[in-house]
Amino acid sequence: LLQIISRPRDRIVRVPTARFLEQAKSECHHLNGTQRVRLLDRYFYNQEEYARFDSDVGEFRAVTELGRPSAEHWNRQEDFMERKRAEVDTVCRHNYQILERFLVPRRVQPKVTVYPAKTQPLQHHSLLVCSVSGFYPGSIEVRWFRNGQEEKAGVVSTGPIQNGDWTFQTLVMLETVPQSGEVYTCQVEHPSVTSPLTVQWRAQSESAQRKMLSGVGGFVLGLLFLGAGLFIHFRNQKGEEPLAAGSLHRLFSRRKYGFAEVNPQYISGPE
Repeated sequence: LLQIISRPRDRIVRVPTARFLEQAKSECHHLNGTQRVRLLDRYFYNQEEYARFDSDVGEFRAVTELGRPSAEHWNRQEDFMERKRAEVDTVCRHNYQILERFLVPRRVQPKVTVYPAKTQPLQHHSLLVCSVSGFYPGSIEVRWFRNGQEEKAGVVSTGPIQNGDWTFQTLVMLETVPQSGEVYTCQVEHPSVTSPLTVQWRAQSESAQRKMLSGVGGFVLGLLFLGAGLFIHFRNQKGEEPLAAGSLHRLFSRRKYGFAEVNPQYISGPE
């Protein structure tokens, strides 16, 4: 904004003021076409989101304190809220049916791995990472579960990141304090799969980890000895020269009593 102030002698003084940016973004997230659709209306002030409407929630929610008055005001407008809730059908599903004929029916299944960001002892704050990579299209839903119960607090996501080869990747992290015996599950829903993909991570004490590592080490060592033994065995077999077929028959002749004697043709000496 530019403010102009008139002063004596017709002198103009320009007073700079701050610039403000207000943005609104509407997002339609589709899983398996129109089978599952989610509408997000997001509102930003100076590139910081302050309020959003989520069709899965059904009302406006404040993201920051700045958005609380706006969210409360919009939620009180009954006619407005009725139209907003219907937009998941009137806007998202409607537009998808129009654009579907132009879309490439390409599906690439994601690869899911779960690991701790840093090795920490149990009962300490840890960051579990669910890495989902190589999927297409970019619409994906990733959830964390602890012992079968969904974890929503402490979940941070990078959102879909383009790899540059028509595939995406994302990291969804869970901040938690693991207890011995707990099972953490990363669940992934994507249009390329008919049922959710799940990968588990089990919280183990240091002694249990040592036992597991020693067991794995013993197994690997056994495989190495087995491989070395087989190598020596086959090498020795290859070094031995096999007897030609029928050579024993030429060297020995059997009589009816079953005794073997040297064939005269192999005996040299005076006549």
